[in-house]
Amino acid sequence: MTPRQSTPQVGGDDQQARDTVIVGWTVYAPPGSDWLTTDQVRIRGEVCEITGEPGDWGRSVFTGTPGPVQFAADRVTG
Repeated sequence: MTPRQSTPQVGGDDQQARDTVIVGWTVYAPPGSDWLTTDQVRIRGEVCEITGEPGDWGRSVFTGTPGPVQFAADRVTG
């Protein structure tokens, strides 16, 4: 997994009347994992929601080995 952060533009529509910080991760799950956009995962002790559609990398064209399943997981506070 790799950390991911989204910072709203200062003064932009996403920041108006809010103090929202979105902290997220890009998760690379083992091949064959079955994740849905309605699932939640626990990362570093925090419950996160899967955002977007998980993507299966499929098999390597060079080796034939299966690749990971990638998805975004976000914790929203504020």
